Amino acid sequence: MLDANKLGALGTLISDRLDVALEGLSPSAAALLSMLHFKPGLTASRLAKIAGVSQPTAVRLIDGLERQQLVVRGKPTGRVTPLLLTEAGRARAILLQQRRLETLDTLLSPLVPEERRRFEQALDRILAGTTTSRAFARVTCRLCEHDLCGPDVCPIGGRASELERREAEADNHQGDR
Repeated sequence: MLDANKLGALGTLISDRLDVALEGLSPSAAALLSMLHFKPGLTASRLAKIAGVSQPTAVRLIDGLERQQLVVRGKPTGRVTPLLLTEAGRARAILLQQRRLETLDTLLSPLVPEERRRFEQALDRILAGTTTSRAFARVTCRLCEHDLCGPDVCPIGGRASELERREAEADNHQGDR
């Protein structure tokens, strides 16, 4: 249990450091900015699912980001309103990603290259082993730099794809009966 306790301490350290890197934005608001940076045009409902918050909470977060002139509502199509980043929102999302990665990289600085490689391998196993679905992957990776960790190297996305393939194969197998 000592290793689990140390992992908890690391989690707290990461959380505390990231709170500073987000510069006054809540993790949920930062997640909305990040997701809109990588996937412009998402709706409040979709963002709520990804950020792991209720739809009313997502709307309040979007309202706050809109007041800060970081987000604008696009032209509604029926009951669907796409959300987009402003230029200031895009710049803030990029800055948040840079600060987030710099902060996390600093935590890894005590490790020599070989230790970092082994640590990354262990992280990949933990992340893949805890991934349960594509929805889980979206929520877990809501603050990730998606251009850095694409589908070929992301243990969470890779595992989610594997689970989807297995489910499709099982469905096809069921259909053969």
